[in-house]
Amino acid sequence: MALPWKTLDQFTTEDEGILELRQRGKGDYLITLGSQVLMNSKAQRSEIALGKLGCQGLMRHPKPHVLVGGLGMAITLRAVLDALPGTAQVTVAELNPIIHEWCLGPLSELTGGAAKDPRVTTEIADVAKLIKKSGKENFDAIIIDLYRGPHPQTDRLNDPIYGSRAIKHTHSALKPGGIFAVWGENPDSGFEKRLSSGGFKVHCERPGKGGYRHAVWVATKTTITDGRGTGSNLTP
Repeated sequence: MALPWKTLDQFTTEDEGILELRQRGKGDYLITLGSQVLMNSKAQRSEIALGKLGCQGLMRHPKPHVLVGGLGMAITLRAVLDALPGTAQVTVAELNPIIHEWCLGPLSELTGGAAKDPRVTTEIADVAKLIKKSGKENFDAIIIDLYRGPHPQTDRLNDPIYGSRAIKHTHSALKPGGIFAVWGENPDSGFEKRLSSGGFKVHCERPGKGGYRHAVWVATKTTITDGRGTGSNLTP
């Protein structure tokens, strides 16, 4: 018989309802928002793939700088750290300080203390605003792992992460050949077209075999944009 879920902590968000951290045995956690399960520690394959794909080629980089948008259970962060050298600098943007506390506390066992890694700096901030003010060619990779990914109803122009204006800011914030990796529930051709038009060479991965397979977009910044995302790829 399965163990019952135990609520370890909860708080009420401004707009979305009650966010809870639940556990039922060692290593078995849920983060829920109302009746919706946002994250399940037993279903990690797309988050792990996101971190690895977003940092591909950076292990040999002398001092890569990576931005991760959204902390969650820090599973993506763990995959990012495993793909980077000890000299890396990782900035995590997380809106909720309590999520950060969970990753430093009860969720730390899941990730070998990823949120405590000395390479990591966590900013309690909106990742869209952080990208916009970060300056030109600041990051080698920007990895977005939010509980809502791009979808057909996304505002194509003004969405703060997935709209064409936001994509322009992300393109500017990345170094030449830098990678913009994004998690989503399902493929979205409109998002791919915006990325291509915004100066990225893009493809969509569907990690794993069997069961429900999420989407992971891997978009590489090209050095010359002509509206079709073409140009030279200078990824080391």
